[in-house]
Amino acid sequence: MIKFIAITIATGIILPVQIGLNSILGVAGGSMVFAALISFAVGTLGLLAYSLASGMAWPTWSQLASGAPWWSWLGGLIGAFYVTIAVIAGPRIGATVFFSLIVAGQLTGSLILDHFGLLGFTTAPISFGRIVGVILIVLGVFLIRRF
Repeated sequence: MIKFIAITIATGIILPVQIGLNSILGVAGGSMVFAALISFAVGTLGLLAYSLASGMAWPTWSQLASGAPWWSWLGGLIGAFYVTIAVIAGPRIGATVFFSLIVAGQLTGSLILDHFGLLGFTTAPISFGRIVGVILIVLGVFLIRRF
């Protein structure tokens, strides 16, 4: 469990770096959307190299088609949307405000997913404490933005 916590924190630390790198690429290339596209292409190549090097088993198209509903493929579009918005909005509002708003949005969405047990998440009803926690995060965004 501690390993996963550490990896998650490290991932959170490097995400602002990703936005900065993609923004530099976007300015150099004249398009933030192009920078997001390059980011996904490089990421895809990295995942392909890892998959081939690790010798992992590849599913067949029929396994994917029969085992996953059509809407489960939308995760890639959500990722592309996130990276594009990060590259466009992040440099304009700053890394701290951007990620504070992202966390507030993620927590709000997570409350809903957990409450109803959607998409395979364990059911955890919305409670007063959870709502207060999200409100405090949103208030934190205002404090970060203001000072």
